[in-house]
Amino acid sequence: MLQDISLPFVTYPVILGEDVAGTVEAVGRTAAAKFEVGDRIIGMALGTISRRPAHAGFQERLILHHTMACKIPAALSFAEGAVFPLCITTAAFALFGKDYLGLPFPTTTSTSSGKSVLIWGGASAVGSNAIQLAKAAGFVVVATCSPRNFDYVKSLGAGAVFDYNSPPAVDDIVAELDKGVCAGIYHAAGASVAATCLVSHRSRQKLFVASSNPVGEGDAPEGVEAKMTFGTGGVEMFGEVSPATFGGFLPEALEMGVYQVAPRPQVVETRGLEGVQVALDVLKKGVSARKVVVVAE
Repeated sequence: MLQDISLPFVTYPVILGEDVAGTVEAVGRTAAAKFEVGDRIIGMALGTISRRPAHAGFQERLILHHTMACKIPAALSFAEGAVFPLCITTAAFALFGKDYLGLPFPTTTSTSSGKSVLIWGGASAVGSNAIQLAKAAGFVVVATCSPRNFDYVKSLGAGAVFDYNSPPAVDDIVAELDKGVCAGIYHAAGASVAATCLVSHRSRQKLFVASSNPVGEGDAPEGVEAKMTFGTGGVEMFGEVSPATFGGFLPEALEMGVYQVAPRPQVVETRGLEGVQVALDVLKKGVSARKVVVVAE
């Protein structure tokens, strides 16, 4: 994105990169209770939003905040683990953040709340994790994606799936959500949030919409509250969400094998830092139900 447009919170020179996986080489005092040298971990690098280059991902060594990191089991490769951090952080921020849907945190022993959640863009990298997190929090997941990804999205735990390009999609989704109580809507992916807001507008429940995309002028009809999930405050902006996800739910879920690697990694042939630009070029061309990954030397 930054190769095409500028973002107001980014100062230059800057090191980018947020998804990382690797081995711990040193541990600070505040992280000593959770991690030790040699641990295999994944983490969300915060260098871009915290404006601290040492915390950015596209380098051989970096500093991770302990609340944004998670041990991974031996059976999980670094390439697979690198799929998770940004996707989980983004999805969890929308689903569990108090300023957004405010759902209860996920657990490996959750019971059904009897309520539903709509995930728009369920086959996207963020949507794939939002589905799993919402289900683990006890919600019935209604999702949208293209028909070719229906089976994939259902395999992640979606109970009902709709084609977002279908003309009657909005009305069909509203009918599904209004069968019971819906806890809210998350627009995980998709160029415009207008259709998602229209679901809220036509529903008898007037549902809150959290969106990974900007909410443009005219996207939200009168009476619909829609808000982009965005912040620039570093680790503080995630509050209780990331510690509960990375430190509470995710390590156990990965060890138990109840949380899927989704989407699957698409590893570029060029290794090391030279592979970063190759990966960005692949990503710019467009991928579906895949996360582009660079493997270190």
